[in-house]
Amino acid sequence: MTQVTDHGGGVHSIKVPIPDNPLGHTLVHLVDTDRGPVLVDTGWDDPEAWDTLVGGLTALGVAVADIHGVVITHHHPDHHGLSGQVREASGAWIAMHAADTEIVRRTRATEPATWLAYLTEKLAAVGAPEEHLAPLRAARDRGRMRTLPGLGAALPDREIVPGELLDLAGRRVRAIWTPGHTPGHVCLHLEEDHPAGLPGRGRLFSGDHLLPGISPHIGLYEDPDDTTVTDPLGDYLDSLERIGRLGVTEVLPAHQYAFTDAAGRVRELLEHHEDRLTGLLALLAVPLTPWQLAERMEWNRPWAQIPHTSRSIAVSEAESHLRRLVKLGRAEAVVGGDPVTYVAV
Repeated sequence: MTQVTDHGGGVHSIKVPIPDNPLGHTLVHLVDTDRGPVLVDTGWDDPEAWDTLVGGLTALGVAVADIHGVVITHHHPDHHGLSGQVREASGAWIAMHAADTEIVRRTRATEPATWLAYLTEKLAAVGAPEEHLAPLRAARDRGRMRTLPGLGAALPDREIVPGELLDLAGRRVRAIWTPGHTPGHVCLHLEEDHPAGLPGRGRLFSGDHLLPGISPHIGLYEDPDDTTVTDPLGDYLDSLERIGRLGVTEVLPAHQYAFTDAAGRVRELLEHHEDRLTGLLALLAVPLTPWQLAERMEWNRPWAQIPHTSRSIAVSEAESHLRRLVKLGRAEAVVGGDPVTYVAV
């Protein structure tokens, strides 16, 4: 059953399902503007998701053809997947931060086999065992398209510029660059009084940056052609602190549910990552590869129960924390290791 929520002040959300994913759904937000309704994110490219999105719009008296524009918080397929279909049905523009638009452009130009070869090589370099690598090699040899979600994602035609108001007639929505979950993730600050008259500085469409009960995944910014050593976790923590200082009344995230006390949730997440970094230093009393570190980290289930794809994601998160520790001078790579190992200093 389509689930639509009225958040007041011309803002609604539609629960759009994500197939075979524990997150369950993406909250697609609909914002009324003087030129027509605008979507914040669109959901996964899946027939059930599309039907749910269309059904939610219909329940609100809106046809897909009425959509004026689509603002994407970040490029992940559970947020950007249906954008192309929305544009085809309505002629709507699609806006995204330039850093994530570049990822979309690169992904569209990449053959699945090329990406899988890169991923296999990268995982081997961080200590992944052969039983984890073998399915990736098999998928590469078969050229399995679905291994690379977003391969045909829509290319945005507008750029979201951090700090600027979006071109949404009759609304004040300011883009805030919040890298970490992705390099081009943005939150959207609705700089208008809360419709219920609550104190504070408006509302925040937070995408995946700030969620009420989940710590967003912080992995690596993948670009096979770029050897720059990035610090995604450092980017995320800096972004969190900036969001915490906004003083917004309410947060409208892309998953779970709307909530207040953004500053309190920011403090919880900052403490969570500091605790995790401290715990990793204890594990790194002996040299470990990133894969070995991920095996020993605390997740929401035992390592043996984590699915294949999720293990690759977990290792990426372990690497992002390792990079932070190295940048802070609290860990270092062991010279001559193959695969590379790290140890606390």
